[in-house]
Amino acid sequence: MNYHLAIDIGGTQMRAAIYPPDQIVPAHISRITTQHPTDTPLERLEELIESVLPSDGVVERIAVATPGPTDPYRGILYEAPNIPHWVNMPLKDHLEKRFQIPVDLGNDANLAALGEWKYGSGQGHHYLVYLTVSTGIGGGIIVDDRLLLGAHGLAAELGHVSVMPDGPMCGCGQPGHLEAVASGTAIAHWVEQQLVEGAQSALRALPRVTARNVAEAAQKGDLLAIAALQRAGDFLGIAIAGFLCIFNPTVVILGGGVSRSGPALLDPLRASLHRHAFTPQYVENLVITTAYLGDDAGLLGALALARGTR
Repeated sequence: MNYHLAIDIGGTQMRAAIYPPDQIVPAHISRITTQHPTDTPLERLEELIESVLPSDGVVERIAVATPGPTDPYRGILYEAPNIPHWVNMPLKDHLEKRFQIPVDLGNDANLAALGEWKYGSGQGHHYLVYLTVSTGIGGGIIVDDRLLLGAHGLAAELGHVSVMPDGPMCGCGQPGHLEAVASGTAIAHWVEQQLVEGAQSALRALPRVTARNVAEAAQKGDLLAIAALQRAGDFLGIAIAGFLCIFNPTVVILGGGVSRSGPALLDPLRASLHRHAFTPQYVENLVITTAYLGDDAGLLGALALARGTR
């Protein structure tokens, strides 16, 4: 039997799954921590792949969802912010030499978009914007049934568009990016600033504020938490209004942990989007929905890539 092997690399853990033909339920899935006291992340990845290689067939192709800017044409991971020393890593060549199996690479957010389009909330759509809102903000674009990659594979870094030119500094070193005002990290940081300035909230009792804490507090009616998600939703709406002008999608899919914050985030997002849309035609019949595949979007996007979907 010929299998496809999909891998999703994160800063904390890596997952690998082996898929039989025409199935999206893996025959076997394994995970391993990325960091280890004695083994390098690359050695950990090799160990993970070895653990899922099938005994009853061969792997036809491997595809890897990578945690940073990636050149899918040359198979180079430019940078993995949470994995030390993974800079200009020729991951495709290394794995092909090690396992003698063809390998494809793709940025994890791009491949999550591909997974949602092929197997999730984007099925049936030809033009799609995918936005993952988590610790940071990433994205992926489908245009005319093809994943938009750009000249060097760097397209769709949607978290790094400017929505507040004089705003807080983004982790990339530029001010006012969407990631700096609407990511989970940004939401928690804004709440902490308000608490320092004397705002009243049940969140004050926590040793550390997280975006999940904020979402839970908002559901209980905490006014500061509601304001934090309102603010993030406003900025997301502004950014998505701009994406509509550029890509004119029929569906916008929101993934990542922050997207599961519920109406406290999604209602202000929709209201902001309608306020900032260039013309009503952009939002007419537009579907705004959350990701169906959840944490498996990147893995299944890698599967779609291994099966030849581009």
